[in-house]
Amino acid sequence: MNDRELFENNCFPMFWLEDEEHFKPEIQQRKDLDTLLAELEDIKNQIDNISAREWHLAKLMKLHNAGIAR
Repeated sequence: MNDRELFENNCFPMFWLEDEEHFKPEIQQRKDLDTLLAELEDIKNQIDNISAREWHLAKLMKLHNAGIAR
């Protein structure tokens, strides 16, 4: 059953609003393997950058706690 049929049968879904936005069929987006691999590589690079920044900040905190850095 779609949302319209549920509504007409007096079964109100919790997300139901008075606009027709929820009654539009969802369009599935499919990506090819190359696109997914490129996105995965970007995520890996972001994780590497965050890890490097985390390591650098930990070193700075260690120096700060030792009283070497201001």
